[in-house]
Amino acid sequence: MVRLERRRFLRAVLAGGTVGSCAGWFAPLVRALQGHPARRRRCVVLWMAGGPSHLDTFDPKPGHANAGDLGDRPTSVAGLRIGELLPRLAQWAHRLAPVRSLSTREGDHTRATYAVRTGRRPGGPIADPDLAALLGKELASQSSDLPHSVSIDPPVFINPAAFSPGFLGASHASAVVGVLGEAEEGGQSFPRLGLDYLEGLTQRRTWRKEWLQWLESQYVESRKSENALAHQVAYQRALRLLESPAAKAFSLEQEPDQVRERYGKSVFGQGCLLARRLLEQDVPFVEVCLGSRELSWDTHNDNFSRLRKLCEELDTAWSALLQELDERGLLEETTLLWIGEFGRTPAINQNAGRDHYPDAWSCVFAGGGIRGGQAFGKTSAGGEEVVEGKVSQADVLATLAAALGVDPARENITPLGRPVKLFDGTPIRDLLT
Repeated sequence: MVRLERRRFLRAVLAGGTVGSCAGWFAPLVRALQGHPARRRRCVVLWMAGGPSHLDTFDPKPGHANAGDLGDRPTSVAGLRIGELLPRLAQWAHRLAPVRSLSTREGDHTRATYAVRTGRRPGGPIADPDLAALLGKELASQSSDLPHSVSIDPPVFINPAAFSPGFLGASHASAVVGVLGEAEEGGQSFPRLGLDYLEGLTQRRTWRKEWLQWLESQYVESRKSENALAHQVAYQRALRLLESPAAKAFSLEQEPDQVRERYGKSVFGQGCLLARRLLEQDVPFVEVCLGSRELSWDTHNDNFSRLRKLCEELDTAWSALLQELDERGLLEETTLLWIGEFGRTPAINQNAGRDHYPDAWSCVFAGGGIRGGQAFGKTSAGGEEVVEGKVSQADVLATLAAALGVDPARENITPLGRPVKLFDGTPIRDLLT
């Protein structure tokens, strides 16, 4: 099996070091995986807009003054404990791998969002693609009618460049799923999600579609620019989606009410359900965002009461997604990453809140390619600094790529002919199966 082959290979070559250059060991593994007939990789990113606190989620410090009134709880793995507000996820700890040693430089929402989503600090000479564009491009099947990547309710307003395909061009942009209101189904109210660019397209009649295609082909023929070609590709992909049976993935009303309730009635919960349906249609990269409207994890005030609602939404939806992926045989093929733009101060401020804190924070890996049931790295007794296994956002993204069987050192070529690696970081070897 692929998993056993990966494990045997890594045990043979990872005898020394935890985070190190992948130049010598990763390329042979990628070639082996790509040649395997059963290989099919998918990715889900759970984006926490505003930046969640590590102490209140996956790096609890019970009994310390910085913990406030929150404790921790045991999990399905002996010795591994997480925040008390995540009881359902605690039962999935054997598939989770919290990274408790992230340390980054950016403490501003705009800059930090860009840095974490691209793996590079903002202000560089080129427009960097985000992780959705980069990984969607690597994982996609060119014959698919669905987009390479789908982003559900993203907080694009905070920094559009951080949710952009950058120099890869518009043909690699994510399809954005927005919140279109609420719908009454079976006497219950659920958020209604839909592709922003589909709302107008669905009302065009055949003659309008043909007329628009003719006009666009004439425009591209006379102006052979990359932007014009990219727009044409994106438009044609949207039309293929509309006319494909795969478009039914967006019809959440097809799911039984008990399934929809299992995920929760929040936008994030229904977004996680949509993510599962999109994965089943072979969309290789799906992102679901929690807290996009108001950067809800940005808890400068009243942290603990706000946290209870956020963690309830997170715990309900994420555990349901893990359960259904497992039941449907998709969890081994799907790598998940839970992350925000930074963490929050261990010390509680005078407004019972926590402020921005990039010095020490957490993310979590799960699913295929990840050795779950362990926590990587360590912070100090009060959570103020990383004392073991410090990693950067680029290392985290390189680890995600590695778990997906994608070489993070693989290069894209910019319009100026410059080769640029997918991610400059190095994978966390201890996390990879």
